[in-house]
Amino acid sequence: MESQYKGSYSNGGVESGGVANRRNMSGCDVVLRFLALALTLTAAVVLGVDKQNTTVAVTLVPTLPPVNVPVTAKWHHLSAFVFFVVANAIACAHAAISLALTLANRSGKRGITMIVVLFDLVMVALLFSGVGAAASIGVMGFEGNSHVQWKKVCNVFGKFCHQAAAAIGLSGVAALVFFLLVALATWNLHKKH
Repeated sequence: MESQYKGSYSNGGVESGGVANRRNMSGCDVVLRFLALALTLTAAVVLGVDKQNTTVAVTLVPTLPPVNVPVTAKWHHLSAFVFFVVANAIACAHAAISLALTLANRSGKRGITMIVVLFDLVMVALLFSGVGAAASIGVMGFEGNSHVQWKKVCNVFGKFCHQAAAAIGLSGVAALVFFLLVALATWNLHKKH
């Protein structure tokens, strides 16, 4: 009976559990990095192709009939959306590079791991700032601002606004995934000491 448990508790139970735990954490790391890659790529593409054409009736003089004016909403008309797309593209590139480095660094070299985790933290900040900037413009589009007489526009550009909201949600989830990667790396560091 004692010999049955002897193999699983070699070296005091530290090494065999540590190797299995390292493999599980490495597998989790790879899955989360692939998820971050997919989410940031999708968010950048969803907002990057966002465009809507519509016709708006404009009343110039109250006694005359309104004039129909064609208008177009594009993502690059708003600097917050440009920042959002660029931030997601940068995070997507980082996710691809860090995924390749994680797969290549199976031996667990600390230098590479620390650099990747540091840039993960930068991606958390970058993505949350992009989400905040785009969300503030999105709220302005949905609600307007009566203090400065900005009218809401999402009642006119519904498809554009809904597509932007979907991209913001995807990017928010990607930021949480990067945060989870940083938290897991911190937890692993804490467990080792």
